Amino acid sequence: MHISERPMQHSSIPCGRLAPSPTGHIHLGNAWAFLLAWLAARSQGGQVLLRLEDIDPQRSRPDYAAAILEDLRWLGLDWDYGPDTGGPGGPYVQSLRSEIYDTALTQLEQSGLTYPCFCTRKELRQLAAAPHVDDTGAPYPGTCRHLNEEQVQAMLQSGRKACVRLRCPQTPIRFDDAVMGPQSFLLSRCGGDFALRRSDGVVAYQLAVAVDDALMGVTQVVRGRDILPSTPRQIALLELLGYGAPSYAHVPLLLDAEGERLAKRHNSLSLRCLREQRVDPRRITGLLGHLAGLTFSAASASPAELMPAFDWSRLPRQDVRLEHRHLRGLL
Repeated sequence: MHISERPMQHSSIPCGRLAPSPTGHIHLGNAWAFLLAWLAARSQGGQVLLRLEDIDPQRSRPDYAAAILEDLRWLGLDWDYGPDTGGPGGPYVQSLRSEIYDTALTQLEQSGLTYPCFCTRKELRQLAAAPHVDDTGAPYPGTCRHLNEEQVQAMLQSGRKACVRLRCPQTPIRFDDAVMGPQSFLLSRCGGDFALRRSDGVVAYQLAVAVDDALMGVTQVVRGRDILPSTPRQIALLELLGYGAPSYAHVPLLLDAEGERLAKRHNSLSLRCLREQRVDPRRITGLLGHLAGLTFSAASASPAELMPAFDWSRLPRQDVRLEHRHLRGLL
């Protein structure tokens, strides 16, 4: 291991994490994933940490960060380590960890595993022959992978800014998912060489999350199935940096009544809005627990009361629709 920051020693106690982005108020879809992550750790007597993923300075806001902590506590979720409690793996705010990411990036660069890429998003959209793999954007065709030093200097002198991309390994990335079963990915099928740092200097999501999970001692990651294509990228980074990977569980998404994925545009389904309507938080967690197959009815139940029933085998394998009747039951 070369990175200067040492990971926390993993004990036999599981450590899960809640990792919200303070780019808006969290909604029921977020609450669904956070509740399952919390239950997965707490049901095994494990620890939970909360990490604010605010690396995007254009979208992240301090008022949203404060609201997220308030809303999650109101919902009945707690954590052992976080921005408001501290802990041995801190700071638990990504915008305060830039030096740690720089160290990891330097290690990869010195190993010859990165290269500068001058392609703009517009150019990549025009070049893309395949649809987007996920929310990270268009697959990368390798345009700048083989630029020589003379070509790189010419691009820099012309005023072009470069992001930093990883030279992705060609071997399959395999892991067992607690919900989706055995998985095998070629990174070339997951978007190809991906960015580690944007052209504006902001560290990319994949690098920050992989490094943070390792250094904070996270042993299990529970998140939505829409993040699944990111997992082989993060495992590849962990291996290249000399870390082990946590276990993963990619849960089905919570959809609205029309079958659309819940997003921040669903403001009426935000925890903040439901709080303002004086909804009992136990009604929310009781409903989510029922939709997760943990209870026979949607009766009120706190997260702690759902713990004894938690079992991955009970969780539905398909996305779950939040019907209008469910929402009426909350109010």
